[in-house]
Amino acid sequence: MWIKKKEVAIQMPVKGELIPIEEVNDPIFSSKTMGEGFAVRPKNGKIFAPVSGKVISIFETKHAIGIETKNGVSLLIHMGIDSVELKGIPFTLFASEGREIKQGSKIAEMDLAYFKEAGKSDDVVFVLTEKDQYKNFSIDQYGDISLNEKIGAIVI
Repeated sequence: MWIKKKEVAIQMPVKGELIPIEEVNDPIFSSKTMGEGFAVRPKNGKIFAPVSGKVISIFETKHAIGIETKNGVSLLIHMGIDSVELKGIPFTLFASEGREIKQGSKIAEMDLAYFKEAGKSDDVVFVLTEKDQYKNFSIDQYGDISLNEKIGAIVI
């Protein structure tokens, strides 16, 4: 019997350079301790949803947003490195806990100048936090990619 794979497409969520998670300057992310993923070195601070789903968590300091897809895959969006120390100041959120969001919708903005002044990396990291929720994860290409272009997939 043939069973069709379920796939969730991932879209480029930030204008900038898509990099492997291993290149993030934070060992928790680069060693994949938190999970598989990718990162973007942003050219502007506008963050869009890479997948459709429900916002399941927003950290008090606004630096991280958790999304769960309809297929049950959890994705953490972590804006900046050591950005919890910025106490939410450089972030404006357009998403709220419990709200459904569509792929490509604007969910946050980061003040990149504030990151620079604070001496913090503004890398935006996207992590699949629960390995048992999916079978495979892949990114098709790295580098400068157009916003909302398909960059990879999660196979359920």
